Amino acid sequence: MKATLTFLFAIAAFTVMSAAGLADDQVTFTKNVAPIFQEHCQSCHHVGTVAPMSLVTYEEARPWARAIKQRVSAREMPPWFIDRNIGVQHFNNDESLTDEELATIVKWVDGGAVQGNPADMPAPRKFADDQAWQIGKPDVIITLPKDVIVKAHGADWWPDILVDPGLTEDRYVQAIQIIPTKGYNVVHHIRTSVVEPDAGTRHSGQLDGNVQLEVGEQGVFLNEYAIGKGADVFPDGSGRLIKAGTKINFQFHLHANGTETPTNVVLGLKLYPKGYVPKHVITSLTVGVNDVDLRPHESNVRSDAYMPLIKPARLLSFQPHMHNRGKAESWKRFIRMEKPRCSVAPGSNSTGCATMSTQMMRRHCCQLGRFCIPSCGMTIAIRADSTLTQTRKSPGENEP
Repeated sequence: MKATLTFLFAIAAFTVMSAAGLADDQVTFTKNVAPIFQEHCQSCHHVGTVAPMSLVTYEEARPWARAIKQRVSAREMPPWFIDRNIGVQHFNNDESLTDEELATIVKWVDGGAVQGNPADMPAPRKFADDQAWQIGKPDVIITLPKDVIVKAHGADWWPDILVDPGLTEDRYVQAIQIIPTKGYNVVHHIRTSVVEPDAGTRHSGQLDGNVQLEVGEQGVFLNEYAIGKGADVFPDGSGRLIKAGTKINFQFHLHANGTETPTNVVLGLKLYPKGYVPKHVITSLTVGVNDVDLRPHESNVRSDAYMPLIKPARLLSFQPHMHNRGKAESWKRFIRMEKPRCSVAPGSNSTGCATMSTQMMRRHCCQLGRFCIPSCGMTIAIRADSTLTQTRKSPGENEP
């Protein structure tokens, strides 16, 4: 009898321990998935944003479990489309999932998308006010003199609006931020540019009437806002010069949403102190082509644009900009040797430049994730390659 009781106790203990082990191995929303959503998803996926659903609570996320698995497995969400197998991989705004995080979400869905212990739920994430300044209180605030009225129905619209902020002295800009104050849901993107006093005043947009407009802008590119975009804060010791008398051009891409919508925006500039001259000057450039020839029945059309760099420089950021027909864009650097030896620009964090071949140097610099531009003896050219595609429609199928 004693032996029988001991055996039964051992079986019971083994069963309890095995169940506990299974519970520890189970992926749950509260313990495993919610922290991932907080870090990578909820900045867009919470109530009041443009995302189609909130992923803050289990009750909100559970109905979308299969769709979430599909999108993250295809790496369509979070939206980060840098090729993971070539080129620079380290970016300070990378929102993509790690392989481990992706596997956790998939395992959660495959395991029944269970909630788990509510006590395991992390503290709710606090979201910044989308109308708040991320750069602190701006020194210069610029807005449109009147609202742009987007009609309830009509084609996309690209108006240019020139505003004089009344700048009376040359100043260097430390940070820039655009905030849509009205019409958030009809704004595709907003580009701003600086128009210096001696520049032309081409004005391609109109405010009255939804007429066919030329897509263009005046001045030199300053910055851009699109959904999810925050402030541009330049590294310490670097800034963007804006001269006295400069005007700001706002170029909108607006689209109708079924309701007549007033739209406006505010641009904030954080300035360095008067008289301050930064060590490095920020320059914004556009590398691209104005016209692309899309021929019938071609699945891929490539266009190339080049920009020579004649001085040492460091690439801080770049933004591919393509719409539905765009498939891929790449940036490549070409180095032409003019002298057998050269020295590396200070601060490039590269060594041995003088003994490297052109191909080796290009590979080494790409691994650094920055420009490696020698201070003498070389010419650098940046090439932007864009590949576009055409979608062929079946007879009778409606065009989008």
